[in-house]
Amino acid sequence: MKIVVNPTYEHLRKFIESVPDTFEREGRIIYSGRNLIKVMEVDGIEINVKRYGIPALANRIVYSFFRTPKGKRAFEYPQMLLQKGVETPAPIAYIEERKCGLINYSYFISMQSPYQRNFYEFGNADVERCKDLIIAFAQYTANLHQAGIMHRDYSPGNILFDQIDGEYHFMLVDINRMTFGEISVDMGCANFARLWGQKAFFEMLAKEYAKARHADEAHCVERVLACRKKFWTYFAKRHMVKYKLEL
Repeated sequence: MKIVVNPTYEHLRKFIESVPDTFEREGRIIYSGRNLIKVMEVDGIEINVKRYGIPALANRIVYSFFRTPKGKRAFEYPQMLLQKGVETPAPIAYIEERKCGLINYSYFISMQSPYQRNFYEFGNADVERCKDLIIAFAQYTANLHQAGIMHRDYSPGNILFDQIDGEYHFMLVDINRMTFGEISVDMGCANFARLWGQKAFFEMLAKEYAKARHADEAHCVERVLACRKKFWTYFAKRHMVKYKLEL
């Protein structure tokens, strides 16, 4: 077993070392799927613990010897974002279990985000009622991309936000898939494809993003809508589900 602890949270080492033994029976589940996420309380502080599922054999070999495991990336990337002033839950520790030399369960431990709202609430939103939020989010995303930061799973549940003193604040979570480097306008427009929302929501988002990046509004609208359609059409076929996408 490999344990890496953020020096700032060395005082939590006893709790961290106990996680593999206590995870199954303790904590409050907030997400259950391929991975399992729980919130645990330590000394009155809420801590987020994500257990990554055991990969299929081929991926176990890849992540054991050739690629950085997801949990380790989830631990390292927040430190990079925080240094750049981008909000994300502070990383506490990374735990990696191996069997016969191959990666087994791994855990990423972080502070729990204080922001409770996410972008799922905009699936059927009236854009005029959330116009200020859309403008703020478009500008936020443009600033991220211009800083060379792109979340490759920019989906509704991975963008948390709240309004503090009249100003919107955003926080990125589940950031084991990131791109660092030059982000073109076309790449940036494609980054919105996984979000939920009506056509008017995406049109406004594209226009405000274009303004923030001094790009052509018509091109950004066309690009955002095309990428949105492509992603959700592919998603529906892959998961064999029916959906109605307002074109």
